[in-house]
Amino acid sequence: MDVTPIVPAGKQVIDRYGTDGFRVAGVLYPGSILLFPDETRAWAPAAMAEVTAESLAGVIAHGEVEILLLGCGRRMARVPPALRAVLKHAGIVIDTMDTGAACRTYSVLLGEGRRVAAALLPVTAT
Repeated sequence: MDVTPIVPAGKQVIDRYGTDGFRVAGVLYPGSILLFPDETRAWAPAAMAEVTAESLAGVIAHGEVEILLLGCGRRMARVPPALRAVLKHAGIVIDTMDTGAACRTYSVLLGEGRRVAAALLPVTAT
C-alpha cells in the first residue's frame, strides 16, 4: 500500500532538507525559506531569535494561508505570545516543531489540499 500523499501538479513539494538548506520542486535554496503551495521564497532569519512579525509579513500578505508551520531547526522552540497574537489576528494558526517534522507535516497538509505555508529554518539552527 502506498501511503505517500498525492500532491497536485505544480505545487511546491519539499524534495529534501538538511544543514545547508532545502530543495523544493527541484530548486536548491540555501538557508531559510518561506514555502507556499504556489511558490518558495528565501527567508532572512537564520535562528529562532530572528523570527518576528516583520519577518513573517510575507505570510500574512500572501492572503491564502490558514496554517503556518514553523520549522525551528533541530529542536522545537516556543513562539512569543505577541507573535502568535499577530498571526491569530490575521486568521493564521501557527504550529511550531523541529524542521524535519515541519517538512513532513507540510507535505501531508499540502496533499490534503489545506491552505498551508511553512517558515523553515535549516536543521543547523537552534
